[in-house]
Amino acid sequence: MSDDPIIHDEPPHPSLLQRKIIHFDMDAYYASIEVRDDPSLAGKPLIVGGSPTSRGVVCTASYEARKFGVRSAMACATAYRLCPEAIFVRPNFDKYTEDSRAIREIFGRYTHLIEPLSLDEAYLDVTHNPMGLRATQIAKKIQDDIIRELNLSGSAGVAPNKLVAKIASDINKPKGITVVMPQQVLKFMGTLPLRKIHGIGPATEKRLEKKGFRNCRDLWPHSIEVLEQELGNLGPWLYLRTRGIDERPVRTHRERKSLGKEDTFATDLIDLEALDKELVILVEKVQRGMKRKDIQGKTITLKVKYSDFTLNTRSHTLPSAVNDAKDLLEVTRELMKLTEAGRKKIRLLGVSVGNLSKITSQFALGVVDESIADDDDDDDESDDDDLDED
Repeated sequence: MSDDPIIHDEPPHPSLLQRKIIHFDMDAYYASIEVRDDPSLAGKPLIVGGSPTSRGVVCTASYEARKFGVRSAMACATAYRLCPEAIFVRPNFDKYTEDSRAIREIFGRYTHLIEPLSLDEAYLDVTHNPMGLRATQIAKKIQDDIIRELNLSGSAGVAPNKLVAKIASDINKPKGITVVMPQQVLKFMGTLPLRKIHGIGPATEKRLEKKGFRNCRDLWPHSIEVLEQELGNLGPWLYLRTRGIDERPVRTHRERKSLGKEDTFATDLIDLEALDKELVILVEKVQRGMKRKDIQGKTITLKVKYSDFTLNTRSHTLPSAVNDAKDLLEVTRELMKLTEAGRKKIRLLGVSVGNLSKITSQFALGVVDESIADDDDDDDESDDDDLDED
């Protein structure tokens, strides 16, 4: 990267000189595994997800399918309209998990400081590695090991912190390695749209655009005090992130931030009684998960996706933590009143509980609804790093 005359005299923030972080992200992970195991799929537009006639969503699309505009989380029916020649394959999570374990073992050859984010991506702190290799060398060795042993490819971002490494890993996909040195961080961040910062969702992006903030460098002329005045708690956070400053450590044991369930309906619902029945089912599943894990939470969130795919989330934080189904249902019913339920068709509902804590005593449990039997449902968890967005 060439020097920028506006910023080249500004020394890197001290935190940018302390660590070497790799964000490693597999390329079209689920689709790549399916192609590896069935070479006849190579070079064809492949979609891993539900069938095109179902109401399911796309888990992953091959790069050939992405050329048609197909993206993860898109409705399969929409994906089919965009790419009628696509081949749809049902996901095989047992297979993906097995490969994920093998990838994790490869990471472990180079560092023990590994923070998995999902089956196909992780942060690695390689500041002090037993082989004495440079971070870029380690990223390349990991790429080579994965290709040789699993016949899969991944991309890496190498940078002084998690924020910059994660953004960088997406730049030269597939099979890319993007390196951002400490003295390059400010220039690297400057022209990036604010939405590239993990934690900036559509609602916050629109709010910032109204104030004339589109790229990271748009915020640089403003002091941290002015940004806090303008944007509240978001201001100081953005002051640091837009400059590429992120002092979060690589956490080998990520704490659960929330526990939730969501369901996409077979047909869109508008009837309030039918929606309430679905809400009860979701709340009971969430409560069972909390009970099994012996946890309680204070922040309850309702997620609503309408038939036009617009999304709303509504949250409420209680003064004290709960894990009782009756309490959860009471709050979620009130949150439902703040949505367009009954006026717009709804295709998906989700309920999650955050601000979690461990229950240390039976007396803290309160009244547990014993009519709810345990089942084998796995709970969903959210691990967003900084901000939750509408």
